[in-house]
Amino acid sequence: MADTPAPEPAPEPATEPESSKPVKKKREGTKLTDKQKSALAKHREKMKKEGMEGKELKSHSMKMMTRVRKGMSVSAAHKDIMKGQ
Repeated sequence: MADTPAPEPAPEPATEPESSKPVKKKREGTKLTDKQKSALAKHREKMKKEGMEGKELKSHSMKMMTRVRKGMSVSAAHKDIMKGQ
């Protein structure tokens, strides 16, 4: 019998780097216009007068902002948020 070399082990599959964090998508064209900003500020003041305070007001404002950025009107965004509560 002839000496045959041992088969070479298969190369290991490439692994991802350990610090692979999910990549955030860049927002394109989602800046609020001055008209939207003023409408949101007016809505925030209205909510303050109606008795909404603190964390609840801030949370509501952030939810409103994201919906307005997506193209909803202030009134439609408010209705959408309030129907979920």
